[in-house]
Amino acid sequence: MRSYAQYCPIVRAVEVLGDRWTLLIVRDMLIGARRFNDIARGLPGLSRALLSRRLRQLVNDGLVVRTEDGYELTQAGEDLRPLVFGLADWGARYAFGDPRPEELDPEVLLWWMHGRIDTSGITKRAVIQVDIADRRRKYWLVLEPGDASVCYTDPGFDIDAVLTSDLPTLFRMWEGEIELSSAIRAGSIGLTGPRWIQRGLTQWLQLSPIAPNVRAVRAQAT
Repeated sequence: MRSYAQYCPIVRAVEVLGDRWTLLIVRDMLIGARRFNDIARGLPGLSRALLSRRLRQLVNDGLVVRTEDGYELTQAGEDLRPLVFGLADWGARYAFGDPRPEELDPEVLLWWMHGRIDTSGITKRAVIQVDIADRRRKYWLVLEPGDASVCYTDPGFDIDAVLTSDLPTLFRMWEGEIELSSAIRAGSIGLTGPRWIQRGLTQWLQLSPIAPNVRAVRAQAT
């Protein structure tokens, strides 16, 4: 980024963070992404070459350090947390409308979802087939004690439960606009399978880290 040639801390911050994708890389690292491939999977519109350049810039600027198995935020990087989540508050309040078609990527959504499964309460394998009705696509969440994975092709296990929805509804649920349990009761999200999975999924799935911001804004609006 070219210098703005103004002596001001805001300008210096923009020079560090204002390049395209930089804040989204920081966002994903703040919520747990550490390995290069994991960051890339969560940002499919970002080329691997550009991701490498942005990470090098963040290292050079002192926000990120290289580790044996990936990257870690420095204290300077961690101190961006209130800024990033402050942007979430502002965005939920003033810039967050209906999802645009180009924003609805089912593979990204399932990747995000699998990373937010709390496996501490899972005592045996649960295979949940996710049917995206409006895309005619199927995905599989394989949940096991201590581990959760997403499969984009049939993993070959017996299916324990089936979750069915259109993609915009799933995104709204993920972002906290609607409750999963409420959507199931209303029929906008279908979930068939044994009761232990039906009850468990509403507890295991932790939703987007931004969901509390969206819920707070929606609650104030009503």
